[in-house]
Amino acid sequence: MTLRTRFTETFGVEHPIACGGMTRIGKAELIAAVAEAGALGCLTAHNSPDGEALVKEIARVREMTDKPFGVNLTILPARKPPPYAEYMQVCVEEGIAVVETAGANPEPYLPLFHEHGIKVLHKCTSVRHALKAERLGVDGVSIDGFEAAGHPGEDDVPGLVLIPAAADKLKIPMIASGGFADGRGLAAALALGADGINMGTRFMCTVEAPIHQNVKQAIVDGDELQTNLIFRQLRNTARTAKNTVSDEVVRILNEGGTFSDVAELVAGERGGIVLATGDMEAGIWWAGQSRGLMHDIPTVAELVARVVVEAEATLGRLAGLSR
Repeated sequence: MTLRTRFTETFGVEHPIACGGMTRIGKAELIAAVAEAGALGCLTAHNSPDGEALVKEIARVREMTDKPFGVNLTILPARKPPPYAEYMQVCVEEGIAVVETAGANPEPYLPLFHEHGIKVLHKCTSVRHALKAERLGVDGVSIDGFEAAGHPGEDDVPGLVLIPAAADKLKIPMIASGGFADGRGLAAALALGADGINMGTRFMCTVEAPIHQNVKQAIVDGDELQTNLIFRQLRNTARTAKNTVSDEVVRILNEGGTFSDVAELVAGERGGIVLATGDMEAGIWWAGQSRGLMHDIPTVAELVARVVVEAEATLGRLAGLSR
């Protein structure tokens, strides 16, 4: 069973499904499982403290699969930025097939990657950003709707509108992100003009995801209402799981607080404690509205196969409605 699209052809994978970069989650065991299942998995470079550590993480993936995979470079302002130049050189020297870029404008990095045959998939949150990335020469875009975990942008446009709006204007392959967890979503994305889907929260809730079982069970036990939008007042909206910490962040900012008033609450180290120890109230952790569609914790192989079979069945059923 295969669904061939411009995404699978351009990025050299079997299925039109991707697992983009995720801080503290997109590690070798998960990404190898995604690649082995025939989807595109992207190691999160900044999970590695330096280039040497990234080389070792890439080697770990290759010990578990010979399928193609990518590396995510999320380039954001920071007081102590990760060694992005080292990461880029590692991608070149290690013969990485795909680099997923996010955050900063990818233009400065495109010549290096394209010179060495590396395909670039850029994450965007709006049609205008996707069109700019296309003009710059990226090979494909992942367009994130309002439903997505992490930073969905400031336009508040959900996928039902964002995906076809982007598909109407883009000429390069596009995958859709935000709210996807099953084959019905993949079929819907294809119907709306996308060439595949990107899933984050759904891949968190798999056997191979390197996070505590409590987090996975919390995703299963939650629903689509169990997320918070934080940093709205700061014009840096982020969707996280709803817990006492994210509730407090929302309260403080709603009452006129500034980032400094919530900085300790949203510290990445605290979120890392949640993922590592399963203390669900230790900090903020990321989750999308798609958690309302998740009811089990399958292996990655089971999940990818299920999504593809369900998508094909859905497309077949819809085709049967036309007489």
